[in-house]
Amino acid sequence: MGDVVAGLRVAAIASLTPLEELDGDPFLVDTRGQHAMCARWAADRGHVVTRQLRVHGLRHDHRIFWADTEGGRVDLFLAPNHRVLARALDSAADFATECERRGVRLEFAGPEEPAYTARTKADVHRRLSMPTAGYDGC
Repeated sequence: MGDVVAGLRVAAIASLTPLEELDGDPFLVDTRGQHAMCARWAADRGHVVTRQLRVHGLRHDHRIFWADTEGGRVDLFLAPNHRVLARALDSAADFATECERRGVRLEFAGPEEPAYTARTKADVHRRLSMPTAGYDGC
């Protein structure tokens, strides 16, 4: 699914993963990092992120995905990688099939995930666990 059109409207999909999994899998917990990866991918191609979704195990046919495509506000779904999409949805394969059926592109920003140090994990933990430390819901 190569990029041939610039200026597409992108819905970035991040997986909501419990904070308890931070040590074992920090990228899946860090929705802000997931969305940042998607934003860079979109910007590099001249696209714009118009919707940020944070979901966990959501049905692939849930209205939250398709309302914006039907309303003309989303042209493309983007996940950081297959692993994130698999965690975010009940079935990544069924979602891909539904995207194809509806004529909506599905892309992945890439397999490379950022490295997390003890300090960056602590930053994610602080952001997600202590609202007074600057948590903004992301």
